[in-house]
Amino acid sequence: AKCQCQVVPRERTNCGYPGISAVECRKIGCCFNASVPSVPWCYNPKAKKVKKVCPNDPFTRINCGYPGIKPRDCTRKGCCFRTHPAGVPWCFYHRVMEE
Repeated sequence: AKCQCQVVPRERTNCGYPGISAVECRKIGCCFNASVPSVPWCYNPKAKKVKKVCPNDPFTRINCGYPGIKPRDCTRKGCCFRTHPAGVPWCFYHRVMEE
């Protein structure tokens, strides 16, 4: 993503080799910006920011517990707990989403 390439020039870490083209740099998953001298032009992007969320659609839940699991036991496992609707897992895994 474009925002991942917005790295302060002095904080860039080299991702290519001397003389790498912009096309080749991007092809290997790196960022390219040749506007600042004396810093890497082909550099590593910022890490993606992610957050854990409990999915809203009950039919996409992936079971994280067992029949009759208590809410406290479920959350201790690091999972979500919702007792509705019937017929779907009540203890289920988070989803990881990009911020």
